[in-house]
Amino acid sequence: MEHPPEDTDGVLSAATNPVGAEPPEHWAADVVLSDGGTVHLRPLRPEDGPRLVALHSRMSERTRYLRYFGAYPRMPAADVRRFSTVDHHERVAFGAVLGGDIVAVGRFDRLPGGDSAEVAFVVEDGHQGRGLGSILLEHLAAAGRERGLRRFEAEVLAENGQMVAVFRAAGYSIRREPAEGALHLEFTIDPTVRSVEVVRSREQAAEARSVHNLLHPRSVAVIGASSDRSKIGNAVLTNLLAADFAGPVYPVNGEHRSVRGVRAYPEVLDIPDAVDLAVVTVPAARMDEVLDGCLAKGVKALVVVSAGFGETGADGLVAERRLVEAARAHGMRVVGPNALGVVNNDVAVRLNATLAPRLPGMGRVGFFCQSGALGTAILATAASRGLGLSTFVSAGNRADVSGNDLLQYWQTDSGTDVVLLYLESFGNPRKFGRLARRLGRTKPIVAVKSGRHAGPPALAATAVPVDEAGVAALFEQSGVIRVETLAQLFDTALVLAHQPLPDGLRVAVVGNSTALGLLASDAVHVEGLTLADGPVDVGASASPEEFATAVRSAIGSPDVDALVAVFVPPISVAGSAYARALREAVSAPPGGTRKPVVSTFLAAEGIPDELAVAGLGGSPGYGSVPSYPSPERAVAALARAARYARWRSAPQGVASRPAGLAVQRAADAVTAWRAAAGPEPITLTDAQTTELLAHYGIELVPFAQADSVDDVVAMAEELGYPVVLKSTDPRFRHRPDLVGVRLDLGGRAEVEAAYRSLRTISTEPAVYVQRMAPRGVSCRLGVQDDPSFGTLLSFGLAGIVGDLLGDRVYRAVPLTDIDVASVIREPRAAPLLTGYRGSEPTDLTALEDLVSRVSALAEDVQSVRALSLEPVLSSTAGAFVTGARIVLGPEPSADIGPRRLR
Repeated sequence: MEHPPEDTDGVLSAATNPVGAEPPEHWAADVVLSDGGTVHLRPLRPEDGPRLVALHSRMSERTRYLRYFGAYPRMPAADVRRFSTVDHHERVAFGAVLGGDIVAVGRFDRLPGGDSAEVAFVVEDGHQGRGLGSILLEHLAAAGRERGLRRFEAEVLAENGQMVAVFRAAGYSIRREPAEGALHLEFTIDPTVRSVEVVRSREQAAEARSVHNLLHPRSVAVIGASSDRSKIGNAVLTNLLAADFAGPVYPVNGEHRSVRGVRAYPEVLDIPDAVDLAVVTVPAARMDEVLDGCLAKGVKALVVVSAGFGETGADGLVAERRLVEAARAHGMRVVGPNALGVVNNDVAVRLNATLAPRLPGMGRVGFFCQSGALGTAILATAASRGLGLSTFVSAGNRADVSGNDLLQYWQTDSGTDVVLLYLESFGNPRKFGRLARRLGRTKPIVAVKSGRHAGPPALAATAVPVDEAGVAALFEQSGVIRVETLAQLFDTALVLAHQPLPDGLRVAVVGNSTALGLLASDAVHVEGLTLADGPVDVGASASPEEFATAVRSAIGSPDVDALVAVFVPPISVAGSAYARALREAVSAPPGGTRKPVVSTFLAAEGIPDELAVAGLGGSPGYGSVPSYPSPERAVAALARAARYARWRSAPQGVASRPAGLAVQRAADAVTAWRAAAGPEPITLTDAQTTELLAHYGIELVPFAQADSVDDVVAMAEELGYPVVLKSTDPRFRHRPDLVGVRLDLGGRAEVEAAYRSLRTISTEPAVYVQRMAPRGVSCRLGVQDDPSFGTLLSFGLAGIVGDLLGDRVYRAVPLTDIDVASVIREPRAAPLLTGYRGSEPTDLTALEDLVSRVSALAEDVQSVRALSLEPVLSSTAGAFVTGARIVLGPEPSADIGPRRLR
């Protein structure tokens, strides 16, 4: 791909290597490899010369031949300087660092006179096949786009099929030209739909594999294992042994030869065999020495149960970051610190690396929990309710492994059908929304989102205050079933784990108590479901057979999608007989079509033994009938499942990207404005706002600013009557009484009078003069930087009523075509747009186009932290934007660009 350079002095000119040039900080990244390991990627520095020489010496002759088109047995000093000294602009080079060694290098050199660069990379033999070539290409392409490049070119030997495959699989449009035994490849590096799909597919596979390595270890070391029952090192070891872990368990204890009858080792390095997972229980003060041993041992993953890190303050946070940086640079993932631990109930693994003494049985529900303190109670509650788990992770401070990683794993985990989340914050909310939306199409996700009014102190470094509108918008779009309490979480999980999803909202109620039947019927209406044929009361004296017959009849009806069974036992007959009758009726429905059934049976909570169908490991399995203490809770759980089923069956929509977007010109303009203003947020000027909106095809009704009566009149005549005058005084902006606005001015005299009137109430001499837009319904369209979820688009009708009632609809960016259509129809006041009480409908197509363009702007220009278009006048003639304000600031955590860990 690159011939050996001439053996010159290798010194770059000052023009190409400016003194003190530094690469952007965000170019450095931790990345997950295809086998689940990690690597640190960063720009090369002059002091990396010895590492490059060492890399060259470790490469086979074949690898050097394919890379340099020749043997190239040694790397002369001039070449070392040339490869390690770059200007990070015309010449960019990245090194993949693992355990202190550079194991792969990628670089590009800008070609003279254009926007193309020659790209090349090489991977050490022992690390080939781990996806390093693809990762280097992703990050080089991103850096190239930042430096104004549009195209990469490469020379590859025709026999170098592996390298050709990397370029072909990248998802870019590639042109190949054979020349003298080599291939000349050219491809544009702008993201395409295909290239983004490729990156995200690789991301999913790699992150899922890293979690698989964590949950399927072949061996476990407990560092800090103790014989003292009061120590956490004793609890973890005891639980591992009690679960009968499938592999060897190695206690690490410097004072005893054995712990709980198991041979112990003074240090992890003394263990004779490989260690896949290390559970660390020693105090935080000893973490550095423990980490050194684990790194040297080649441990693949750490579960840090120890506290004393980020939750304690600034010093603890520094130690926490140091721990994660060192672990990732040596290829490890970290759960914690301050974690409860991890569980895998798979019979082939049997892993309980937690502090929890009681685990639920084996099931098909995955559970992620941030809180270690709540984790023990959560596991005990799941066990008492008969909810079996496949896997469980309590991430504690969530310094590395997060809920997003688990979503990636459960996406392809055949042992998990339902996902439960207890969340306190989001590390990368944009990514969460994308992953949840994808996973939710095949597996339901139920989430409790705590911290509704305050963020947890322990997560202050990685979390921000929660905006409830953002939470609701993201969950709704992603199909996540949001619940308010842990009780509701388990109520909903029991339905999803043991019963099929309903095909509709029609619910039948069958029971032997009129009072319970009426309560259930009322709950059906409250939850927005439809009662099918009224409650069926078989009477208090009905036999088990009569009860079962009524249940079968309801389930078999084509007008019923789900069933609520309510039962109180007669005095003369045992409840177990009715339970068996109900279970058998549900298991063998008429016609063989199963429908979801929930019950209020003997006021039991969970899965009573009488209603359980045996599953894996003896836990209640699919087909078991969940029971709730009250009909209201039973119906509420069923309603959540029904709403989720309706979301999952609805069309997904496609990305909404209107034509005529000048994306690059907008990006260049924003970059220049921010560079001139510095790091602080800036409010764009009128001219800048107009320019940025124009790049996305959004036109403001023509306006100008003037500060004297003569200039105001001149501007009005230039724009054309009728015009509007608006005070520039911010006190009067968007006042509902329009005190700072004078409308529909048809001539010079009216304009002069309006200007004098505005000058009497405002100290500002300047006013806006704007052409009068067609009359219409006043709307407000905005973009806001939601602290939990990134960028949200909001829409509602403008005015005091909308403000007071909060009549706004929110969507997380980017929007699909279905989102765009629904966002303008969902406000309670939306009928005013569609012809309320005989009024003429407005041009909804024009309004949809405007929403789509704002969504595209917010998606592409990440530094837009706030945008407001108000008022937008929607009429039969179109959608007219009469006012706009845009604030730029630092970009939030994004879900775009090359793969990287938070």
